[in-house]
Amino acid sequence: MQNEIFNFSAGPALIPKSVIEKIHLGLDDFHRGMSIVEVSHRSHAFKEFAQYSESSLRNLLSVSDEYSILFLQGGATNQFALIPMNFSRNGVLDYLVTGAWSKKASDYASKIANVNIVSDSSYNNFTNVAESKTWNISNDPDYFFYCANETVHGLEIHDPIVSNSPVICDMSSTIASRPIDIDKYDLIFAGAQKNLGIAGLTIIIVKNKLLSDSNKQLLPMFDYSAHAEEASMLNTSPVFSWYVSGLVFDWITEQGGVEKMAKLNKEKSDLLYNYIDRSSFYSNPVSKPYRSWMNIPFILARHDLEDKFIQSAEEVGLFNLKGHRTVGGMRASVYNAMPIEGIKKLIAFMDEFAKLHE
Repeated sequence: MQNEIFNFSAGPALIPKSVIEKIHLGLDDFHRGMSIVEVSHRSHAFKEFAQYSESSLRNLLSVSDEYSILFLQGGATNQFALIPMNFSRNGVLDYLVTGAWSKKASDYASKIANVNIVSDSSYNNFTNVAESKTWNISNDPDYFFYCANETVHGLEIHDPIVSNSPVICDMSSTIASRPIDIDKYDLIFAGAQKNLGIAGLTIIIVKNKLLSDSNKQLLPMFDYSAHAEEASMLNTSPVFSWYVSGLVFDWITEQGGVEKMAKLNKEKSDLLYNYIDRSSFYSNPVSKPYRSWMNIPFILARHDLEDKFIQSAEEVGLFNLKGHRTVGGMRASVYNAMPIEGIKKLIAFMDEFAKLHE
């Protein structure tokens, strides 16, 4: 009997099996015998689906009418440039650097405006966040930017950061994994390929007041307001990626919504962290208050066994456990679609591997 496969990829990540079955149906016949990959983004059928999917996401995340939701081409990295282009006014931007993605975002922004790094966790290899009272906050920044979950380093800021300036947050790995108080943020963006679908789509939830204050001198393709005015159809939309995300929204709702996702995700991450902490063979370097629910890195006591660990894991159906190339070690990404059975199987394998090599 073939081993059941569990995909621990950090993204593009696993998709629920029931969603994949629905994707097949859409590929065969989305509307009047046409596949979803051949319908126009401006067709009545897709516009109807687009409106339905936006309504589904609003309900799922409790997004009020004070916010616009954009479904745009490209990845979250693209927003690293568009955000300062749209919202830099006085030229001072506050960035909290807690890992690879917020570091890259600050680097992008620094080519457009004056970036102030309020705190940089590189001094501790992105394993902790300095106390907020030590942060170097600007007097009047145009906005405060941070990344809720650093996918590469497995560091997550679990509570909203409060600022007197607009708060902008990269939530690519956090969105829909638990309830989020949207009203605490002025803009949230997320690449879909973690918890919300496949690569090629980025979702932006932006307060209309912030949009009204955005840079009006930009070319339309770089202007969030222009995209909002055209209901995310300023140009050809990422139809297939958008379709898959709509199916994922429905799947999360069917599972019990983000409240149920939070319960399951906490249970999954606690199970793996508790095993790692009890082990003398594995360790996790991240400070406990900032451990990610979604991306769990771990290190083997014997680094020379890393390749053997990966190979042996794949032989039993556990894939994509290799850590990011800049960090090394191992990483288990356990997004919404990862069942708890996958965590239990991973722990059983890790335990057996440790006993063989301790």
